[in-house]
Amino acid sequence: MNAITDQGIFEKPPRRDSVAVQVGNVTVGGGAPIVVQSMTNTDTADIDSTVQQVAALAAAGSEIVRITVDRDEAAKAVPYIRDRLMLMGIDVPIVGDFHYIGHTLLNDNPACAEALAKYRINPGNVGFREKRDVQFSTMIEIANKYAKPVRIGVNWGSLDQELLTRMMDENTAAGNPKDAAQVMRDAMVVSGLASAERAMELGMPKDRIIISAKVSAVQDLIAVYRDLAARCDYALHLGLTEAGMGSKGIVASAAGMGILLQHGIGDTIRISLTPEPGGDRTREVIVAQELLQTMGLRSFIPLVAACPGCGRTTSTVFQELAQSIQNHIRERMPAWKEQYTGVEELNVAVMGCIVNGPGESKHADIGISLPGTGEEPAAPVFIDGAKAMTLRGPGIADEFRELVEKYVAERYGA
Repeated sequence: MNAITDQGIFEKPPRRDSVAVQVGNVTVGGGAPIVVQSMTNTDTADIDSTVQQVAALAAAGSEIVRITVDRDEAAKAVPYIRDRLMLMGIDVPIVGDFHYIGHTLLNDNPACAEALAKYRINPGNVGFREKRDVQFSTMIEIANKYAKPVRIGVNWGSLDQELLTRMMDENTAAGNPKDAAQVMRDAMVVSGLASAERAMELGMPKDRIIISAKVSAVQDLIAVYRDLAARCDYALHLGLTEAGMGSKGIVASAAGMGILLQHGIGDTIRISLTPEPGGDRTREVIVAQELLQTMGLRSFIPLVAACPGCGRTTSTVFQELAQSIQNHIRERMPAWKEQYTGVEELNVAVMGCIVNGPGESKHADIGISLPGTGEEPAAPVFIDGAKAMTLRGPGIADEFRELVEKYVAERYGA
């Protein structure tokens, strides 16, 4: 939980100690900033569409991008995807997502094994019965050969059924058995830790291992990761699996992951949103950034505070201006980041009436309080806490955007 200082200021909780893992040019764990990642939903064998989506995700702020490697055609496409991205000046680390036949694909396609920055291994389907250890070992040996890190990615939808059955039987025989849900959570933790231990026995150093244990229910997510974090110091990949579509997926992810992040748990996160038909895949990147930024854990882009509107603000002017400013900031951010160090810390306020408008605008670096219904048609602008001017007329939006641009240049240009 947060502690209150003598000055009454809330401090962020300390991060959980974890081993740092280098994934391409990105550090995960070891106290490094929490990394945002995402995954494509293109057919990896379609090089053009995959390159386009990886580039879009990277431009949106995804610091690691995972792609599906499910068959030989996809594996053969990976080095071409990597090379095309490099020619575009995009050096985002690419992770291969392997299930069932990853050992074969990596063994038969050394160029793929070399091009990927990390391999995701699912211990629930890397192999079955007597083949499990052989196939798992093959993937670890290839990762060792190319000095690649791995993610041991346990998922309750594909949990090792032999392990689960054994633990269920042991639980039934116990004098005070746990309920089935608790046994499943325990099995996920055991699967991840046992697989990581086996990887280390095969010569993989701890600083090349990341663990995840993904579920789709918030309370299960919290319970599993708390247990996992208490029992190891591996870097942890955090996220709900099958979080859902739209507001459901956003709320569920923020609720579960927010609690864990507040307790210092999580070194890299993915918000697994189901896109609307034809929807933008980059939405999950933006939500992940907003989660970390609203919790005060990282800063990615200037925040725009805007009131929700009420009967005092029947005009849509402030809504349109808030959206316009937010869009303008997102469009300008790539150039701003190159020119202005620290601009992501900027706070902007676009308020809709006299009740909270002036006060909220004063708290922002630069803010505007628009006239509500029946108020004088004037919009005071506040800069660094002081009223700087009043805007009037139909050009308020354009004038305020110009003021924001001027403020950014003057404050961060030095």
